[in-house]
Amino acid sequence: MATDAPPPVKTEHRLPSTEEFVEVQQSAEFGELRRAHRSFAFPLTIAFITWYLLYVLLSNYAGGFMGTKLVGHINVAFVLGIAQFLTTFLIAWWYARYSAANLDPKGEAIKSRMEGGA
Repeated sequence: MATDAPPPVKTEHRLPSTEEFVEVQQSAEFGELRRAHRSFAFPLTIAFITWYLLYVLLSNYAGGFMGTKLVGHINVAFVLGIAQFLTTFLIAWWYARYSAANLDPKGEAIKSRMEGGA
């Protein structure tokens, strides 16, 4: 005996006008949201690109260093390559936590106010 879930409740959202979008975009609250995002994303992006370029440059121009064996057949290049993956996942995890705590509540408040007409 299968039971069907009730259909999802549809809520009507009012679409904001162009003027309302422009007004919100120029508001201090939206400016704070944008600053919070940029102050996190831009430095981390620059740091990661620098880290990636360092890895590429070392691979091209410091072959002796990158070929240095650390343990068995594991060399510096392998360890730094794995570190690239780890830092990618670490940054993604860190951004998800930061966004959930600092960006999403502010963005949701702006969205609900615009859709609700408040």
